Amino acid sequence: MADPDLNLLLALDALLAEGSVVRAAKRLGLSDSAMSRTLARLRDATGDPLLVRAGRGLVPTPHAIELQERVHGLAEEARAVLRPAAAIDIAKLERSFTLRASESFIEVFAARLVTRMTAEAPGVLLRFAPRPDRDVQALRDGRVDLEIGAHFETAPELKVQSLLRDRLVCAVRDGHPLTRHEVVTPELYAAGRHVVTSRGGRTREPVDDALAALGLTRKVVAVVPSFPAALAIVRASDLIALVSEGQVAAGRAGIRTFPLPVAMDDVTVIQMWHPRHDADPAHHWLRGQVLAACREGP
Repeated sequence: MADPDLNLLLALDALLAEGSVVRAAKRLGLSDSAMSRTLARLRDATGDPLLVRAGRGLVPTPHAIELQERVHGLAEEARAVLRPAAAIDIAKLERSFTLRASESFIEVFAARLVTRMTAEAPGVLLRFAPRPDRDVQALRDGRVDLEIGAHFETAPELKVQSLLRDRLVCAVRDGHPLTRHEVVTPELYAAGRHVVTSRGGRTREPVDDALAALGLTRKVVAVVPSFPAALAIVRASDLIALVSEGQVAAGRAGIRTFPLPVAMDDVTVIQMWHPRHDADPAHHWLRGQVLAACREGP
């Protein structure tokens, strides 16, 4: 059986409320003849005359009277479904969000974000999950609300917003031999021993290509999955780490930094979400909170 035409439901609601083809047509923005044809279709669909002439007006049949309250409720439900999402009261919002981000991002920005959100929405729960890979399937599956980081396997349907720009700097411990030099040259940098940050365990980074162009190579002696781990090693050794400047600013005790002596592009940190959440007022608010937390001063 073919699905019923739900436009007939709205038309029947108007006819029963107005008791007039002319007034119902005006209410729905139709011509009188179109409304008359719609009434004929309703009579065929229900097997009942619905409205019959009484003098110069129309009166409902017993079946129409029986239907009127139900029809009105269904019509209002249909209208509510098709209206834009209503504004929400953030202070009363009860919801959980999952944010997948690097350990470095969580260390620097999670406290700011949690402070902002608990002040505005005490009923919201934030779950910070690690990013073991760059796959975006978790966004598509709805297991993650936001992906935050500098590198993504992106997809055409996903929404992206830039949060901040950062740069990589060299980090060493206080008293490291390189701190005695006014300027650290590429040669001095390459001659040191290095700790590399890589979740995948890679030892080669773009900086190695820049050094190779100068005929230089560096010696990597440790690989760790996060900037905080790299900084912990740097504090306790003579190794050199290449870390986010923002990360060092969040935990500079015992650390000295100097500019990378070869040219490297800045890093853009983004947040990414699935289009299913794009028009969701609560998710829109969440994205605004993340952006504000990232752009606050230190």
